[in-house]
Amino acid sequence: MTSIIDFLTDLILELLLLIQTIKDIVNWELLIRTLPRLLEGAKISLIISLFAVILGVTLGILVAIGRLSKFWPTKALASVYVAFIRGTPMIVQIFIVHYGLAELGIRLPAMASGIIALSLNSGAYMGEVFRGGIQSIDMGQTQAGLSVGLSPTQVFRYIVFPQAFRRVIPSMGNEMVTLTKDSSLVNFIGIAELTYKATLAAARTYEYFTMYIGIAIVYFAITFVLSQLLASLERRMGPDDSNSQPGKGLRR
Repeated sequence: MTSIIDFLTDLILELLLLIQTIKDIVNWELLIRTLPRLLEGAKISLIISLFAVILGVTLGILVAIGRLSKFWPTKALASVYVAFIRGTPMIVQIFIVHYGLAELGIRLPAMASGIIALSLNSGAYMGEVFRGGIQSIDMGQTQAGLSVGLSPTQVFRYIVFPQAFRRVIPSMGNEMVTLTKDSSLVNFIGIAELTYKATLAAARTYEYFTMYIGIAIVYFAITFVLSQLLASLERRMGPDDSNSQPGKGLRR
């Protein structure tokens, strides 16, 4: 028991020392002064993330349908796309879109390249999320829809997909948060987003640790607010457990 108390005491002292060291290293005055510039960069990051999420969800639905298709060329194409995206780093995908296409004569603005690359990356992961959600719906519901005269398209649109969408909200929200953080990678192709702005400020002041702490604080604030909004959406739309009490459904 004494050894545990001694260990906890040493741990607390080390944490206090670390906090004091960070307090001495971080130039809070500089951080506050450069905060408006960081928020300008954060605005660009949010715009890129918003468009990437919208396009990624749309592409993900199409990929999921392709992966579940019985038409083998469509299924094969969707599978190869998912395998390639999941098997290569996102930064490489960004470089391929921005610099690789330029060598083929397709020159895109940096902002467009960043949004396209992030959307393609998100589409693959969203496709797997939606595929799992669709496959989780009991086959009996599809058969019941067909038995009352609905076409396969109507069954998917009115019965399967609405339920699948509710089930994948937690996973989809996690992908949105991840994509927001990964938007920092587009600074490598010259987009003046949050990380780019902070790096420029650090290069002028040589306060790299301070500016990187600033990046962390702003990204944490963004993702925390986003996570709370997604949690609220889950509570409103998440699937309930049919065996649970009213108002106490199982939600992630």
